[in-house]
Amino acid sequence: MSNQTMETRYAHAPSDIAKFTTEELRREFAVEKIFEEGWIHLTYTHNDRLIFGGVEPTEKPLEIILDKVLGVEYFLERRELGFINIGGDGSVEIDGVEDEVLHRDGYYVGKETKHVIFKSKDSKHPAKFYVASAPAHHKYPNKKIALSNINPLTPGDDEHMNKRKINQYVHPNQVESCQLQMGLTSLASGSSWNTMPCHTHERRMEAYFYFELPKEEAIFHFMGKPNETKHLILHDDEAVINPSWSVHFGVATSNYSFIWAMCGENITYDDMDIIPISKLK
Repeated sequence: MSNQTMETRYAHAPSDIAKFTTEELRREFAVEKIFEEGWIHLTYTHNDRLIFGGVEPTEKPLEIILDKVLGVEYFLERRELGFINIGGDGSVEIDGVEDEVLHRDGYYVGKETKHVIFKSKDSKHPAKFYVASAPAHHKYPNKKIALSNINPLTPGDDEHMNKRKINQYVHPNQVESCQLQMGLTSLASGSSWNTMPCHTHERRMEAYFYFELPKEEAIFHFMGKPNETKHLILHDDEAVINPSWSVHFGVATSNYSFIWAMCGENITYDDMDIIPISKLK
């Protein structure tokens, strides 16, 4: 069996966190350990039952093994999976068929896939697969999503320090999925704000994974109701859970990248409520 951990986090109403201390807020929403060489670290959140985390194979391949804990015979019996490789070049073996997954390539794997085995080409420069999985009702085809085939969006500007490049991986313009959506956003040099102006989407939760942030720098991630925001200080290779009712945006002391993963009732991107900056408190 793979070296693997999985932590469970529960759902909360806005009133639950109104009086949380910093320690309590971190314990419920911040995920500090994502990647470790030779290990799989996963988090199961009861917010729309997303599973997310890091898979970092070295000499030996790694496979996510989840069965009885999910009430199934194998991990993807009733789930779909997306992943993006942010490390060295690697490959994935899906039910016996192997495909290379280079740096920043991604993949969508449909339900009823029995084995997904992650490998690194060079154990000294291991692949780092950031994975996200959501419950699925239908089997859609597996598909590799190469970075070279993505046409990024480039919103923002220098004046507002939010110039960024958005690569959409598990997205309707790339693949069909039941409810999982996934992408990678990189901030330009000199920019530090993400997802600003901010929004909420009551029908979808979202998890952010921050990376490519210099070790000595920090990101201030904001969450909570628009009129009662709270913040978490995060560092490189850390993640945060954002409930559907919560805003989710951040600013850092340097530019950085982050992977966003969403799941919920629909996959309509304009199904969100924009929050004017003047309304934030």
